[in-house]
Amino acid sequence: MRCLFAILAVCVSFALVTPALHAETQPVLAAKSSILIDATTGTVLYEKNADLVIPPASLSKLMTIHVTLNAVAAGMVSLDDQVELTPATWASNQPWGSSLMFLAPGQKVNLRELLLGLAVASGNDAAVAVALHVAGSVPAFAELMNREALAMGLSRTHFVEPAGISEHNLTTAREFASFCVQYLSLHPETLKEFHSVREFAYPKQENLPEQYWDKPGTIIQYNRNMLLGSMEGVDGLKTGYIIESGYNLAITAERNGTRLIAVLLGGPGASSARGGRIRSDDGETMLKWGFEHFRTIRPVIGNLEPARVWKGKTYSVNLVPEGQLAFSASMDRATQVDYTVERKAVIEAPLKAGDPVGAIRFFDNQGELKNVRLLAASDVPAGNILKRAMDSIALFFLRLFHQV
Repeated sequence: MRCLFAILAVCVSFALVTPALHAETQPVLAAKSSILIDATTGTVLYEKNADLVIPPASLSKLMTIHVTLNAVAAGMVSLDDQVELTPATWASNQPWGSSLMFLAPGQKVNLRELLLGLAVASGNDAAVAVALHVAGSVPAFAELMNREALAMGLSRTHFVEPAGISEHNLTTAREFASFCVQYLSLHPETLKEFHSVREFAYPKQENLPEQYWDKPGTIIQYNRNMLLGSMEGVDGLKTGYIIESGYNLAITAERNGTRLIAVLLGGPGASSARGGRIRSDDGETMLKWGFEHFRTIRPVIGNLEPARVWKGKTYSVNLVPEGQLAFSASMDRATQVDYTVERKAVIEAPLKAGDPVGAIRFFDNQGELKNVRLLAASDVPAGNILKRAMDSIALFFLRLFHQV
């Protein structure tokens, strides 16, 4: 898992600092800080003050879900675990103004329900309950959040608690977008199971002691992501607000094989209704602009023929692309994509797996679109003295007659 994080972090952090693709028009947004990326390639399509450090507010709950799912994958906890509700988890003991799942004494709730309460109702009480169940205390859970942030390459992102109520939780739009790319890569099932769920009812009859079954007092809450169900392709992720941050949004949508992720921090609003509306409008503007101007291209190539290796123990080596072949393109490009496979004129042993030996160049009628290095798939040790001598003679004559 750590290795996977490291690979993802390197790929994503590289992509998120490369220059954005350009379109003739730019979206006009109210948020202080924003970024739009292609979720598949990590390419920045638009950014505005993307490195401002701003409290993520309830966007923090995405990291809380991520840490919890890691614990599930490691066998430390199960989504079916019955979670003890101590007084620290009760809704009545949360800070004033908290969004709540409405946990209370005597209820029975499992970890899966708590994650749904985090994702849909944005329950601060659910965040505390999850933290205590997974790590034993809120500070210990925050330490897990920070450990994950560093493992994912998020050097400016920091957490002190799992709900997002503290102004000392910090991130940037660029880093949080990088987190979202990795989060969806690691937990794609969360879109259907949690983030696209539009309403959450709790407590239900099964959550209560038998004497309350006739009148469970169920409260129905609706996902604060106003674009769910109203904008094509939107299926996540999370909203957030505290006074110190303003109105925040991490949103994703998929259309025709292109998935975009937008992060907007520091949105204005004199009231929750107004702030929520502006936040939603910003998200819609960003995604609409992105889908109008860009798409993800997934080129298909044939089998790569092995490359000839001179002076080696083996005659050839298989080739593998360095990273993915997919790339982001403007709508006016890549209607037809061609490619060429280029190899070094002479590849000599010894050769290490991962050594560059060529490239694939993708292009359209306007020029190059992407260049992907080709790497040796395995080590090729030097051959014996006879093999090296014979290949040296052959190379001498090939060079003499300009054959290589």
